[in-house]
Amino acid sequence: MTKSDQSFMRSFSLLIAGLGVLTLLLIGGAWMIYDAAPKETNPEASKRVAERIAPAGAVYAGDTGRAAMQEAADAAAKAAASQVAYGGSTDGKTIYDNLCHSCHTAGVAGAPKLGDKGAWSARIAEGLDTLVKHAIEGYKGPDGNFMPAKGGNPALTDEQVKNAVHWIVDQAK
Repeated sequence: MTKSDQSFMRSFSLLIAGLGVLTLLLIGGAWMIYDAAPKETNPEASKRVAERIAPAGAVYAGDTGRAAMQEAADAAAKAAASQVAYGGSTDGKTIYDNLCHSCHTAGVAGAPKLGDKGAWSARIAEGLDTLVKHAIEGYKGPDGNFMPAKGGNPALTDEQVKNAVHWIVDQAK
């Protein structure tokens, strides 16, 4: 290579290096300006994001919310209590035959069977008032026995329950 070629190569290399440094400086300056400038925002962007992340479906409870369900249950219990079960009969045997026999014949939930003197003796010893109270209000014994309030029929009157208890106790004596 001749001296003039070497001189050209040195000058050309310096020019290329200088242009490279200038390019890096321009890129750095543009980057700083871009970061400092406020970003353009699309006013529809947040709306589109909300639509995109919205649930695909929803639960519609209508008039069946918790308060409405509780109110309906209370109304049903009140309506049932306002009706008199078994035509208003106060005959203990009639009430037993229509309701009580389902548990007290088979001994469901630890119910003492009709006429079983051994099972009824301890209960009778507590007194008829206690038996009637447990039959009206319901009872859960320490051994797991369970008696639903009014035998599970809220339409029974207290007098009907009392007469049924007296009839059942008479069968165990």
